[in-house]
Amino acid sequence: MRNYRCYSKTTKTPARPFEKERLDRELKLCGEYGLRCKREIWRVQTVLKKMRDTARILLTLPEEDNRRKIEGAALLRRCLRLGLLDESKLKLDYVLSLTVQNFLERRLQTVIFKLGLAKSIHHARTLVRQRHIRVGKRMVTIPSFMVRVDSEKHIDFWPSSPYGGGRPGRVARRNQQTGRA
Repeated sequence: MRNYRCYSKTTKTPARPFEKERLDRELKLCGEYGLRCKREIWRVQTVLKKMRDTARILLTLPEEDNRRKIEGAALLRRCLRLGLLDESKLKLDYVLSLTVQNFLERRLQTVIFKLGLAKSIHHARTLVRQRHIRVGKRMVTIPSFMVRVDSEKHIDFWPSSPYGGGRPGRVARRNQQTGRA
């Protein structure tokens, strides 16, 4: 029987585990974006590092090189589709200026909070994990889901969710039975 497990790492831990400035910066990001742990930041940093490394390599190639044209267009298309870059900044130089905050702004958890579907960033994470949110016609239960620009207008409550007009929750049903409003 074959083993289909993926052995590539998704995060890289910091080289210096107790660097005060980095710890403070990561803690601030965790609070601002409602992250569960710092590993979520490290995962985004790894993705960002891979994108920037690719852009840096492509920038060293001459303009008319086929690899630079094809891979550069693919990288820019991906950034545009995810909403990391806008139409006016479609150049490889702008990929180098992307930050962790750009990625964290495109997470489903953050987008739900910005759309006003949740009262707080932590409430947004809870809504996603408790299966109240859909993107298009699919239920999404992962707060770190990267929302595409064209999918952003299709974020809504799941139809059978109490928030989406479905059956009331357990506490609401109990309150209806006892006569409390």
